[in-house]
Amino acid sequence: MTHNVLDKIKGHPHVVEGTAYAILFTIGTCHLLNDMIQSVIPSLYPLLKAKFGFTFAQIGLITLVFQLTSSVLQPFVGRYADRHPQPYSLATGMCFTLVGLVSLAFAPDFLPILLSVSLIGCGSSVFHPEASRVAQLASGGKKSLAQSIFQVGGNGGNAIGPLLAALLVIPFGQHAVGWFALAALLAALLLTRIGYWYSLKLAQIQAQRRTRPTGICTLPEHTVRRALGILVLMIFSKYFFNACMTSYFTFFLMEKFSLTVQQSQYCLFAYLAAFAAGTLFGGFLGDRYGRKYVILFSILGAAPFTLAMPYLNLGWTIALSVVTGLIIASAFSAIVVYATDLKPDKVGMIAGIFFGLMFGLGGIGSAFFGWLADLTSIEFIFRVSTWLPLLGIVAFWLPDVRPATRQA
Repeated sequence: MTHNVLDKIKGHPHVVEGTAYAILFTIGTCHLLNDMIQSVIPSLYPLLKAKFGFTFAQIGLITLVFQLTSSVLQPFVGRYADRHPQPYSLATGMCFTLVGLVSLAFAPDFLPILLSVSLIGCGSSVFHPEASRVAQLASGGKKSLAQSIFQVGGNGGNAIGPLLAALLVIPFGQHAVGWFALAALLAALLLTRIGYWYSLKLAQIQAQRRTRPTGICTLPEHTVRRALGILVLMIFSKYFFNACMTSYFTFFLMEKFSLTVQQSQYCLFAYLAAFAAGTLFGGFLGDRYGRKYVILFSILGAAPFTLAMPYLNLGWTIALSVVTGLIIASAFSAIVVYATDLKPDKVGMIAGIFFGLMFGLGGIGSAFFGWLADLTSIEFIFRVSTWLPLLGIVAFWLPDVRPATRQA
């Protein structure tokens, strides 16, 4: 019976052996749409503050609710999905986002706005852990490349969202947020198709478990915990530095080189574009040379360039920011896949933890450097942040992950 099920699924036109690039690019597109919607919310703050007379404390509370629902919930969603996979939960989560967007477009006061952003955050919490699992299932063994294709979509969405907010929402007001519901609807339709493929793949895996050996991690539990701690430190280093760049690089350029706002935004876009390209580049390197070495190169290898940036002229500062973006971005996919290799039976939970850390530490880092800038100066926090990649040296202590097989 098991062989008949397996043969039937393997012959299905939507389940192919090897890397399923169509699935990877589709889930990457959905990631772009999801993160584009997420990045619109901070762009609305000036509009909401002016329209409703919100205090900065209320704006901060909106951010807190959004960050909590979009990051803190992810590990719990991932853990549940590990035990009870739900192929169509991706489309269901995007429906939460759809309802949240429509609600936000017509929210009349503070509490409805909080409810709206919490719904959008919940949609993101459902999306990231399960979508990471789909990317790994579609990888055909090229896990770093698959994770990178998925992650590039998110980076693209983060770059596009504020631009679309500036073009659609700021000129036309709060109700224009409703136009982004079309993006959520498109993503929900695509994710329904993904869910169909996912259900077939789960049936294939269930059949294979009885006929083929399954990969496990043979490292001692204390070694696994130490390695996960090192990876968390890598995420801290990477996203605290990136938070300073994305939030305050423009202010640094305007203060030191007297650039206009528009000119500084072009420079930031160059960094963000390099960051997106570096994510995909890291996927190729991780599968070819090993994820441990990509993590080491990505974090520690960026340090010479970041340390030099605050002391150079404008041209070299921009050039090194692009180089830094290319190098340091390559780590995230390798970190997530390395972590799931350590806990291969908990892919959803591990992906949820690291995506949650990415969002959470990015928000904390931005707030921390803003607070420190008020006490000191923009140039001071920029210099401080450039030392963070030196923490990458601890990646030397990451163990080599050698998957073994569990005998049937």
